[in-house]
Amino acid sequence: MTRIIHIQIDDSQAPPATPEMEQERRVAIFDLIEDNSFAVPGRDGQPAPQGPFRVDLCIRERRLVFDVTAEQGDKVAEFHLSLGPFRQVVKDYFQICQSYFDAVKRLPPAQIEAIDMARRGIHNEGARTLQERLEGKAELDIDTARRLFTLICALVPQG
Repeated sequence: MTRIIHIQIDDSQAPPATPEMEQERRVAIFDLIEDNSFAVPGRDGQPAPQGPFRVDLCIRERRLVFDVTAEQGDKVAEFHLSLGPFRQVVKDYFQICQSYFDAVKRLPPAQIEAIDMARRGIHNEGARTLQERLEGKAELDIDTARRLFTLICALVPQG
């Protein structure tokens, strides 16, 4: 079972989310639990840990931390990733999301669709960055990476 069955986000250090971003987070968590692909490869000649997995995400000492445990709570892995490679794409994502949320209130559907396409492009860029940063540590498909990127955006400080 190479999948995540539970995800916990420690956003206590992050600024409060807007209602729109909070909704995106809820949808990302729901979609992630419903359908994901997540595996931890074996290391040092050891077999790959068996899932399903529980993942805790947080920012600790200015690093993105993935704390991965087995279903019954046994520690599987802990990954510490530099936030540097995520900062620009997260900033761009927040800006395009704000444009999108504003557009939904006042622009015609064709303009909203154009902004949404740009938003999806930036979202995909963030997902690919996450896949690259987790290479050799965890294996995940693009849809799982997209959902995790949404949750990472909830943790990365803005400004």
